[in-house]
Amino acid sequence: MIVELGHFALILALTVAVVQTVLPLWGAQRDNPALMAVAAPAAVAQFALVALAFGVLTWAFVVSDFSLAVVANNSHTLKPMLYKVTGVWGNHEGSLLLWVLILALFGAVAAIFGTSLPARLRARVLAVQGSIGAAFLAFLVFTSNPFWRLVTPPLDGADMNPLLQDPGLAFHPPFLYLGYVGLSMAFSFAVAALIEGRVDAAWARWVRPWTLTAWVFLTIGIALGSWWAYYELGWGGFWFWDPVENASFMPWLFAAALLHSAIVVEKRESLKSWTILLAILAFGFSLLGTFLVRSGVITSVHSFASDPTRGVFILGLLAFFTGGALTLFALRAGSMEGKGVFALISRESALVANNILLAVSAMVVFIGTIWPLAAELLIGRTVSVGEPFFNATFTPFFVALAVILPAGAMLAWKRGDLPRALRQLVPALLLAGAFAALAFALQTGRSALGPIGLFLGTWVIFGAVTDLWLRTGRSGNRLSRLSRLPRADWGKATAHSGLGVVILAVAALHAWKIEVVTVVDTGGSFSLGAYDVLLKEVKQVAGPNYVSTTAEMVVTKGGADFATLYPEKRVYPVQAMPTTEAAIGYGPFADVYLVIGDPQAGGGWAVRGYVEPMANWLWAGAALMALGGILSLSDRRYRVAAGARRAVPQGVPAE
Repeated sequence: MIVELGHFALILALTVAVVQTVLPLWGAQRDNPALMAVAAPAAVAQFALVALAFGVLTWAFVVSDFSLAVVANNSHTLKPMLYKVTGVWGNHEGSLLLWVLILALFGAVAAIFGTSLPARLRARVLAVQGSIGAAFLAFLVFTSNPFWRLVTPPLDGADMNPLLQDPGLAFHPPFLYLGYVGLSMAFSFAVAALIEGRVDAAWARWVRPWTLTAWVFLTIGIALGSWWAYYELGWGGFWFWDPVENASFMPWLFAAALLHSAIVVEKRESLKSWTILLAILAFGFSLLGTFLVRSGVITSVHSFASDPTRGVFILGLLAFFTGGALTLFALRAGSMEGKGVFALISRESALVANNILLAVSAMVVFIGTIWPLAAELLIGRTVSVGEPFFNATFTPFFVALAVILPAGAMLAWKRGDLPRALRQLVPALLLAGAFAALAFALQTGRSALGPIGLFLGTWVIFGAVTDLWLRTGRSGNRLSRLSRLPRADWGKATAHSGLGVVILAVAALHAWKIEVVTVVDTGGSFSLGAYDVLLKEVKQVAGPNYVSTTAEMVVTKGGADFATLYPEKRVYPVQAMPTTEAAIGYGPFADVYLVIGDPQAGGGWAVRGYVEPMANWLWAGAALMALGGILSLSDRRYRVAAGARRAVPQGVPAE
């Protein structure tokens, strides 16, 4: 009975979503307050109904109700409770229901807190949001229904993909979806503005916090996914340019460009058409990611489904929403003429350059991701696009972005003074050069990527610090003024510094990583850079739903104990699938990463070891970027579309 309640709630939510789409749009067109007023309660009701359906599905996983096909195919009675709960979204149907739940949540939040929006704009935004919900609810109900019953329920389930039986799954997909789906609000605002034919500073002030919220969640989700790949897959890396990794990275790049473009619309009433286009593309690439993950057109450890029929449905949704919005953009873009003018050397021009580099970077990733599929369809050839292509084509654009970021952030609006900005950045430049020279002097026979990355990362970090310090004025108690700066200033400096830390870590991981593949007998040891590793013991361990070959490996450095690590090789009997569980000794400047392999015919065990320099800095940098976004959101001007300009110390350009 409870399962049927969830099924009926899902169907009713679809009906409510259709009402939320049709009546408010009609009411806004006819200026009918009664019809427009339907939007808010419908959005809240849709969320409540989808939440009920999601709660029922979670209950079915927790109690192992194998009468549901999705539970029987993705759970098992012996599975730990954590993975029973995370199993709700560890499959196509459940993850799609989570997708729709978050979509409805954003619509409900906009309905509740968007009361100060103009009535017609609010009705149209919620109607567009409702139309996305209606489309995906229809996809759920008709092709991917999580409440489909089995005529003869099995006594036990088929278990979940062992790779997904990891604590990271409890957090990575929800955060990623909060980012993916959060961009739907920017899309809804963009389409509503196109329908009205009006984009102004007030519109930008409403779009920025929604976009920033989505960007923060997407940053956290991508970082968690990277961390999961690092410790779970046993490949010794953090990013593999996997198509599904790329599918989340492209919307992140477009969202970052949209954030900076919306600043120009708010401050200077320029770049209106471009900002609308970025809002459409950001959500469009989120839909593209959904298509890649669920269509079966690509092979990835992250894929949820391989059903071409479902892929065609999602492709139709992608074409309808993105194509429809782009068509509307083509018809209306001419009416959104920018008012502000600015010089070539100005904050606006720097933000335009930022936008171009981010957008081009995203398109490079898109081409590399989609080219194998296009080549197979168009010329009948099977091609592989891997890390060398992305490193060679993506890196130059991001290097250029890092170079211009500190100076561009310090230019004045309308007309800037580049020589002055560069003079103010001389200490940051000297410090960056000193760090790069030190790295170059210490390394021998290594890639130049390390010193270059160290220079760029330090340049971005101390450029952000310099910008923040100069905002305190040039006299008086500057430390006191620093503490009173708006949170948005602190947020920007923190996020930019986080980007610099990520650049440092990526460069170090590529330039100074050490890898050793060897065969070791029990009681034997091998050298791993500055570390010595002793294989003390290998034993069989029984887990709750797996059997593990676990090694005990003692790591020393300079004769002193560093860590005792326990890498595993697990076999899950239900799915007859092996997994590798790496063991990692975390350090402030380097990790020791060990993987146990198979026993060898001549005796001993295959072992892989890595020294991962500054690996922890990568996720610390991502955390700083997310923290910067949160600090900016906590600024009242972001939470309330008041548009009040802050008071600025004399002689300091406004942001």
